[in-house]
Amino acid sequence: MGKASGFLEYQREVPGRRAPEERVKDWLEIYTPFPEDKIKLQGARCMDCGVPFCHTGCPVTNIIPDWNDLVWKGRWREASRVLHSTNNFPEFTGRICPAPCEAACVLGINEPPVTIKNIEKTIVERAWAEGWVVPEPAARRTGKKVAVIGSGPAGLAAAQQLSRAGHAVTVFEKADRVGGLLRYGIPNFKMEKHLIDRRVAQMKGEGVEFVVNAHIGVTKPVEELRSDFDAILLAAGSEQPRDLKVPGRELKGIHFAMEFLPQANKVCEGDNVPGQILATGKNVVIIGGGDTGADCLGTSHRQGAKKITQFELLPKPPETRSPETPWPLWPLQLRTESSHEEGGAREWSVSTVKFTGDKDGNVKKLHGVRVGPAPKFEPVPGSEFEMDADLVLLAMGFTGPVRNGLLDSLGVTLDPRGNVMADANYMSSVPGVFAAGDVRRGQSLVVWAIAEGRKAARGIDTWLMGSSQLPA
Repeated sequence: MGKASGFLEYQREVPGRRAPEERVKDWLEIYTPFPEDKIKLQGARCMDCGVPFCHTGCPVTNIIPDWNDLVWKGRWREASRVLHSTNNFPEFTGRICPAPCEAACVLGINEPPVTIKNIEKTIVERAWAEGWVVPEPAARRTGKKVAVIGSGPAGLAAAQQLSRAGHAVTVFEKADRVGGLLRYGIPNFKMEKHLIDRRVAQMKGEGVEFVVNAHIGVTKPVEELRSDFDAILLAAGSEQPRDLKVPGRELKGIHFAMEFLPQANKVCEGDNVPGQILATGKNVVIIGGGDTGADCLGTSHRQGAKKITQFELLPKPPETRSPETPWPLWPLQLRTESSHEEGGAREWSVSTVKFTGDKDGNVKKLHGVRVGPAPKFEPVPGSEFEMDADLVLLAMGFTGPVRNGLLDSLGVTLDPRGNVMADANYMSSVPGVFAAGDVRRGQSLVVWAIAEGRKAARGIDTWLMGSSQLPA
């Protein structure tokens, strides 16, 4: 695939990022344009490797070598068709997926891998610009009705697939806008929200209906859906945050990341948010070193924080791929996000002991200690410290779906981790009720959510019709 000798002739190149001092003044995406001639050369680097391990690295099993080859040859429309055959929303994954496909690239064994993620993004943006992405309504309708609860990537992918199979699909979203965590969890500087809006417009053109401000199991009884629809898909995500149970947790100014981030996104949408949690002029401490923590970091920069420190309980990863995670596994190694380039301090092997505050109940200090490696995380004697903290953001991940309301009302069986248990066809213990995405597998990647939504759609279609033409 690509040019036979391309991987020998061309080096890996990726788009540049706008200067940190410039980009922290706005909420726009951070990358600069990448010329078409350069992206074609990146496609040419794709090897005729015999066994394309990038397929196994990609949860949606993108046919990566094929569209790399088509890009190298300038056959953009065909590349778009191949790309969309496995991925409903490549503009999402092309921006926010960590690219496990690149980690599995055969060229990556001893050279920098093919820039798969950037090629993917370029293909889909070319398709939108050329008008190739249009509604694809079903040729005939089945008369079956499906309710999708949750409009994140899993729910959206399933809804689009089911509608194209001819079913009448209604997506219910508890928030005031469609998109789930794509809308209110991921900051605009990583993915601008007009990208969601244009896909929603395409899906409406295909017959999908959207109902917002509909919190199923809370403001709208799930029994109504059970009587009105032939099947239900649970795609409500994994939104129960992991808490930090230490003395002083009750102080004002300590918030979960998903209290902080959605408010910033709402302001970017033009909303007025009374009492907004702001980092402006504050000493900010972010507890959690993952993607959500990095999102809090970038948002705090743009709000004008005085000082930002990000803590991680685990030891600092190695600068290059750890021998414990050899190719083609997802590598354990240090990752520097764009938010880290913009400032702030990162510290590893730190455990929070307690918080202390002022007489008005506002957090003022974080008290911590250095710790040893997992699993014991034993405190290092004499390493205790304290730090000024006016705003503490807890970004330590999620423990599973929220149970109160929807899941309790349905009575679905949960697995030992608290996620909805489902069979090979993604049906839960309740007949006709299916589950996909983080609500089934736990906190995961956008690309996994899309993959699960597509597979669940096939399971639902098969259950309703006896067989399915949707891809597995």
